[in-house]
Amino acid sequence: MSRLRLPFGIKLMLSYCVLLMVPVLLIGKLVNDIYVESIRQQTGSTIQGTLSQMKSNIAFKLEDTKRISDMLYFDERLARALRANREGWESYDATQNILFPKFQTAVETANRRLWLSIYLKNEVFRETYNIYEGTDPLSTKSRLYDVYQYPRLVEKEWYRSYPRDEVYGTTMQWKQIEDDAQYGRISLLRRLVDIGSMQYPHDEIGFMRISVSLKDLFDSVDFKKIGDGTTIYIYDSRQGVMISSGAGSIAEDDASLSSHTEAQIQGPEGKQGDLVIREKLQGLNMELVAIVPENLLDQNTIKVRNLTLLIGLGCILIILVLGTGLSRYFSRRVYKIVKVVDSFQQGEFHKRIHFQGNDEFSKIAHALNEMGANVGRLIQEVYFSDLQKKQAELDSLHAQINPHFLYNTLSSISRLAKFGELDKLQRMVLDLAKFYRLSLNEGRNMIPVQHELEQVQAYIDIQRIKYGERLEVQYCFAPEVVRYETVKLILQPFIENVLEHAWTGDRIYIRICGEVRKEGLQFNIIDDGVGFPPRTLSGPLSVDQLENAGYGIRNVDQRIRLHYGAPYGVTLYSRPGAGTNISILIPLIPKTQKTIRQKRLT
Repeated sequence: MSRLRLPFGIKLMLSYCVLLMVPVLLIGKLVNDIYVESIRQQTGSTIQGTLSQMKSNIAFKLEDTKRISDMLYFDERLARALRANREGWESYDATQNILFPKFQTAVETANRRLWLSIYLKNEVFRETYNIYEGTDPLSTKSRLYDVYQYPRLVEKEWYRSYPRDEVYGTTMQWKQIEDDAQYGRISLLRRLVDIGSMQYPHDEIGFMRISVSLKDLFDSVDFKKIGDGTTIYIYDSRQGVMISSGAGSIAEDDASLSSHTEAQIQGPEGKQGDLVIREKLQGLNMELVAIVPENLLDQNTIKVRNLTLLIGLGCILIILVLGTGLSRYFSRRVYKIVKVVDSFQQGEFHKRIHFQGNDEFSKIAHALNEMGANVGRLIQEVYFSDLQKKQAELDSLHAQINPHFLYNTLSSISRLAKFGELDKLQRMVLDLAKFYRLSLNEGRNMIPVQHELEQVQAYIDIQRIKYGERLEVQYCFAPEVVRYETVKLILQPFIENVLEHAWTGDRIYIRICGEVRKEGLQFNIIDDGVGFPPRTLSGPLSVDQLENAGYGIRNVDQRIRLHYGAPYGVTLYSRPGAGTNISILIPLIPKTQKTIRQKRLT
């Protein structure tokens, strides 16, 4: 009895059923998140509006207190009275008819109870103050303004820390000082300046302190305006919680306040899941912080969340029952195919897969096995073919450069022999022997940089015999260049090209340099010859861009590119009548141990 074999299309359709679980989960989560976020946004907007109203109410009271201070700060008559240095009856009259009435008017004009303390520099005015004996001045029924002289002020820490530079009409400071924190107050600190004097404009003639109750200032801060279970804080970053209202307030539950520590209130979301809304209070270095617990936010979302969860679990259960067996069967086979394809992409063509049966998976496995075997064999063949081709090209180029140099040198030897210059002839033959001993290098194409430099030296010694003092050569090689190796015969052809084509007059100067750079090992051959014609070379160009580059130049460039790749090679810089700079770049390849041993033997 033959086994039932389903077509691949049916198997694929069944496997897609597994993917239905993902949309069910995503849709359920999306619906739940949208609804929860909508409730949070609506709640946040409502609370934000309430906090803005509280903030406006606080700002109004702050502005009202500032208005009281403005009455004294901008009063020219008061400034003239405080500036006058008249004792006796005039001082008493100014105190009774100007100072006290203005202070009393300022206190009575306020929309709330406040305590005014005035410190005067003018010593002719006597002190007038109440003795509170450890009680809050705002809780008494006595006069709510006190007048002191400056010696009581100058030693106070809060006065010494007050800004020294006065910006007219602007400089003021809200701060808790002395016993303000103990009695739940905050004070507006402000100078009295001499606004009527032309000689000493804005000179400090006094100082005022207006103290108001925090409870009175922040009476609009009430958690019931937001909802039961919420907490509202007035938070000062330096002194912590100034006042609180709600379930976590200090007055109601000291232990619960610890659940919203300073670090948590400063964080973007308070406790995990809580909604935290912050409003900065203008004019005060404080923040209005409202914390809405997560359980209050989620009261209306629990039913939707439970229903979404129940539907999602039901769908997942049905899909799992129908598709578990088939999904396992297909997933194992697809996984094996993917692994083999991944290995083919990484260049490993030896892996094979074997499936039982004659369905589509078996056919795919057989085709992949055949493809892997064929591709692997073809890659090996192409690889060995490219290696042989590259080596043949390199051998051909090396074979071309040596006869070219030998021909020119033998011509020079012939001329020396013809004119009977035996000493020069002997030195030239010895240098030629040294040159070819280094060039042959036992048939290897790579030589140490030091050998390449010795070859150049031998070649230049040969040419010095020919040109004498007309040839001037300077070497500037960094010591570290001898640590690397290079393709042989990359410098000599360019020096030969200079001596053949770059003469201007009866002398030539050549500078040969080498240095280690970030991009590789760079050689430069610089001459002061005729340079290239203007139409031949325009700016720095590679040899491929040069229309009529010489045979030796192209030979060196081709050998470097064949051996190291396209990023390396020869670049030319030239100006007609000023000379030429040949730049040769090769990679940094350290000398191998074999090269070092060979150097020691030679």
